[in-house]
Amino acid sequence: MAEGKRFKHQANPQQPVQQQQPVSPRKKPIFKRWWFWVIIVVLVAAAAGGGASGGQDEKSESVDEPVAEQQDVKTSGEQEPADSEPAEEPKADSDVPAEYQSALNQAKNYSDVMHMSKQGIFDQLTSEYGGQFDEDAAQYAVDNVDADWNANALAKAESYSDTMHMSKQGIYDQLVADAGEQFTAEEAQYAVDTLDADYNANALAKAKDYQETMSMSAEAIRDQLTSEYGEQFTQEEADYAVANL
Repeated sequence: MAEGKRFKHQANPQQPVQQQQPVSPRKKPIFKRWWFWVIIVVLVAAAAGGGASGGQDEKSESVDEPVAEQQDVKTSGEQEPADSEPAEEPKADSDVPAEYQSALNQAKNYSDVMHMSKQGIFDQLTSEYGGQFDEDAAQYAVDNVDADWNANALAKAESYSDTMHMSKQGIYDQLVADAGEQFTAEEAQYAVDTLDADYNANALAKAKDYQETMSMSAEAIRDQLTSEYGEQFTQEEADYAVANL
């Protein structure tokens, strides 16, 4: 019986009690976490700031581009200063012979550059050592050249005063002389009356030249300055020069 009980006991062994696994707590969804919304807010703010900056950049570029175009247009529209050119030659007249036109061109050059008189230009055009034009071509040239003879006479007078220190009468005589400039009496008178010259200074310059190059005495210098065959300064101008040697 003891064995039978023992067998019975063994025949119905007690099943071991299975241990229950601890149940892990249920996690909250990520959208319910506070830090999730912090990240979302930061990302939204960053995206909004970047969009605004990009819009400003695009706006700035769209504003700057027309300005650059306007600057280009202005630059291309600016005209470069024209190079200085020689005096424009008179336009050729189809009815005028080429010989006459050439004489006219030379006459204009003599007037504009050398400030010659009308008669002086005519003589230069017909001279065998000058233009060698026939008299008809030369006459056409001096009759049609656009020249201010009074202005030419004044320019010559200024040159005689500034470089040769001549007296008023001496300049006049040189302007009208056949062996000189050959201006008319009226043109020469206009020149010496309009000329801004210091004749005392001119007389002194002449006096110093006589003293240094010819070793002349003061009285001899005075006589040379006032002589009608000499410099033709006035007595007052000569006295000033000798007193200031």
